[in-house]
Amino acid sequence: MSITNGWLDWATKCPSPNYNQRPESAAVSLLVIHNISLPPGEFGGGYVQQFFQNQLDVNVHPYFETIANLQVSAHVFIERGGEVIQFVSFNDRAWHAGNSSFEGVANCNDYSIGIELEGADDIPYTDAQYRSLDKVTRQLLQTYPKLTHERITGHEHIAPGRKTDPGPAFDWQRYRDSLNYPPG
Repeated sequence: MSITNGWLDWATKCPSPNYNQRPESAAVSLLVIHNISLPPGEFGGGYVQQFFQNQLDVNVHPYFETIANLQVSAHVFIERGGEVIQFVSFNDRAWHAGNSSFEGVANCNDYSIGIELEGADDIPYTDAQYRSLDKVTRQLLQTYPKLTHERITGHEHIAPGRKTDPGPAFDWQRYRDSLNYPPG
């Protein structure tokens, strides 16, 4: 299991058109954890994959009409059962963070990797999701030397007041502790 040309060898690939090149001077140095569910608070159905590929059918749910014109993506999406789907190469700039800043440096998309967990701020994440997140994170830390434990954050931290994910249901202590132990 490894990362080749910015792609997890073992993840399902579902390429998104919503990306571009990182600025030449921007090395991957930040990991941003998000959550998403479509419709909000509902899981499954493949709607996130459709959304990240600009193929979401607005007739399926009224909420979809409100996001129909958005062009967003993440590098990785982790479903409730722990399945890992990759949309954008880690070497490219996925459109996940929007107006954001980390330690005074704006435009987090330029230098970050975005991982979306299928979830909502107030619904606990699954054990399978934490295991997959740990596995992906460990590979990223091995592959991108400027990415460190201290440079892992939530969307809520880089866009305060605008974003709330991954929310209070995300167990940061559990996640951080898992990274300090050998893989199991």
